[in-house]
Amino acid sequence: MMGPVLAACLLIILSTAWIPQANGATCKKDGGVCTCNDNTKTVDRSSKGLTAIPINIPTDTDNLKLDYNKLSSLPPKAFHGLSSLTFLDLSYNQLQTLPAGVFDHLVNLDRLQLDYNQLTSLPPKIFDKLTKLTLLNLYENKLQRLPNGVFDKLTLLEKLYLNNNQLKRVPEGAFDKLQNIKDLRLNDNPWDCSCRDILYLSNWIREKKGTVSNIEAAECDGGTKAVLDVTEEEAAEDCVYPNTTTAIPTTIITTLASSNDDDIPELPVPQENFQKFLGYQEPDHLPTQPQCLMSISGYLGLMMSLVLTSAAILYVIHFLKKA
Repeated sequence: MMGPVLAACLLIILSTAWIPQANGATCKKDGGVCTCNDNTKTVDRSSKGLTAIPINIPTDTDNLKLDYNKLSSLPPKAFHGLSSLTFLDLSYNQLQTLPAGVFDHLVNLDRLQLDYNQLTSLPPKIFDKLTKLTLLNLYENKLQRLPNGVFDKLTLLEKLYLNNNQLKRVPEGAFDKLQNIKDLRLNDNPWDCSCRDILYLSNWIREKKGTVSNIEAAECDGGTKAVLDVTEEEAAEDCVYPNTTTAIPTTIITTLASSNDDDIPELPVPQENFQKFLGYQEPDHLPTQPQCLMSISGYLGLMMSLVLTSAAILYVIHFLKKA
């Protein structure tokens, strides 16, 4: 009886071991769940419902397709060991962030597709090692800002697609190192043309007009006018954006400087300032109101217990004396 039982157990163990491998998208040249082509060195895992990066991808792969899946995150070392890659397609996934350094080993990458994801920001220096990149597609994401110098190392880049995002501005000098750029798409972003920050982009578009395709399609938020046509008078505000150096609008400074003392509203003074003024030395942490009530009730309870205990002792002593 032990033979069949052991055989059944072994069969179950083997089957359960195989299922995680299949779900994990094990990639092998012979009989694996990936489509591998030795002639083109291509691994195609498009439209497989993947939630994780395939494992055992051949190290000589130069074309990796992971588009139309359900990837929501990438491990920092997802592509380590794949230095032969020239094309990586991660489009049509659910990526919300990119770990710093995730592309650092892809030193031969020529084309990177990240379009149709949910990226809201990019880590600084995320593309610094991709010095051979000629195409970078970030179309149809939710990018709200770009790190300073994020494209500085991409001197061979010819095509950059930033359209259909949530960009209001780009950092000063964002495109200055793109010596070979031929196609830059900036349309369908809510460019804030009321802020001085937009002037760099406006001037850059004006300078590159006719030599870089599609840049003239960038419009101010609401489609009121082209970014190309924004003037210094229109972009008069020093705006403050999240994760940037705080700037105080000059209009506020001027208003404060010209105000009379009588115009300055009286500000309420916090209670603790009165306590300090009166000589009260506050502890490091003042209890909240519920804590105060608990402290008072606890103190009263202790005092009541002492009173009752004292009364009981006195009663016993009085009773003993009578006896």
